[in-house]
Amino acid sequence: MRLVKRQIPMRKKILIVGANGMLGSSLLRYFSSIGDYEVLGTTRSMVVAKQLEQKHNVKIIDNVDVIDFKRLETVVVEHKPNIVFNCVGIIKQLDAAKNNILSIEINSLLPHKLAQLCSAHSAKLIHFSTDCIFKGTKGNYVEDDESDAIDLYGKSKFLGEVEYNGHLTLRTSIIGHELGSNHSLVDWFLSQKKSVKGFTNAIFSGLPTCYMAEVIHKYVLPNNLAGLFHLSVEPISKYDLLNIIKIVYGVSTDIEPTNEFKIDRSLNSTLFRNKTNFVPESWDKLIEKMKDEYNKYF
Repeated sequence: MRLVKRQIPMRKKILIVGANGMLGSSLLRYFSSIGDYEVLGTTRSMVVAKQLEQKHNVKIIDNVDVIDFKRLETVVVEHKPNIVFNCVGIIKQLDAAKNNILSIEINSLLPHKLAQLCSAHSAKLIHFSTDCIFKGTKGNYVEDDESDAIDLYGKSKFLGEVEYNGHLTLRTSIIGHELGSNHSLVDWFLSQKKSVKGFTNAIFSGLPTCYMAEVIHKYVLPNNLAGLFHLSVEPISKYDLLNIIKIVYGVSTDIEPTNEFKIDRSLNSTLFRNKTNFVPESWDKLIEKMKDEYNKYF
């Protein structure tokens, strides 16, 4: 009797563009730990690339500045990823957000150039947009609501949304820990020694980055979503959110409630939930997941 060798299916390959950012690093940690995918990442810095390679046992391609699109094109052609996560963006907290040309180049043009590149090489692009495409005057925004942002950041991110050729844009918001900085809400709060203001009328419906990675793995990829979807959890005020972080992380910073600032950019993700059967976990559990990631990797 002749034995027939069973072919082991090849793992799909993921490329994370911007693997050292808050979202990119969480995706790198999660997908490299589960073993289902071959994971690659890009960074600009050689030092950061070496650190990530040693910590997560993955290949990080350094000297990749997305402004030099030819360099990024070479990476895609050479490594032939099946899935590309675009985790690069000019965020509004940085001075670079005031640079009109750079913001438009990175937030608006790059996603479409990446989509074209991915289409040419049979890869799927997953791009991340933001709730900041809305002013935040009404909340519970759905995908068909018209973008009404008046600042460069919101406008540039809206123009960068990709929803064609089988690619996917997840319109969402994130919290989490950054590598080597405290620009994020969580890192900023944990670094405060005195009391801080907690805005009771500032409503948030985003995800911890570690949970974003989990949701993509369990709900987005198996359903091969394409187009534009809102991804959100239950809306919460920034005051209540900071209080949960305070309890879970065991810090003593006083949080003073204030209603002096009102904004509600909460996203309605009914479409996503109906397509995937996604049911978000409670905020207590989400912050515990974020703390677990912090304890393990930071």
